[in-house]
Amino acid sequence: MDYKDIKKLMDDMGQSKLSEVEIEFPDGTKVSLKKNEETKIVSEIPQTAVSTPGQAETASKQEEKKLEGNVVKSPMVGTFYSKSSPTAESFVKIGSKVKKGDTLCIIEAMKLMNEIESEFDGEVVDILVHDEEAVDYGKELFIIK
Repeated sequence: MDYKDIKKLMDDMGQSKLSEVEIEFPDGTKVSLKKNEETKIVSEIPQTAVSTPGQAETASKQEEKKLEGNVVKSPMVGTFYSKSSPTAESFVKIGSKVKKGDTLCIIEAMKLMNEIESEFDGEVVDILVHDEEAVDYGKELFIIK
């Protein structure tokens, strides 16, 4: 095995997801390669730390509202829709009175439209997502008081 072959093997190893490989060739040559695992440090800056004062006030008001009332969270990953069609009225608005079982929104997941129902009786005091926004599992959608 010559240098070019070893270099090619090293390059291929660097581009693969393998972290270790050992090869024994018929001529008795043995090659063992291990990748150095690098640790990446990811830091997140809170949105309020990089926002304007007006945005910081809005964020702190939202946090206050979160403390007051029942939170409805997304049961799945998908796309949030506040209404059944682009021309229809929203299911609920801030100030709407809802009962347990009332439809609050639709979350589209894998081309299926899933109606999300209220788990609580009360009044919608905040809607925490925008129409057609992607939501994750557990994302806070509504606050009902």
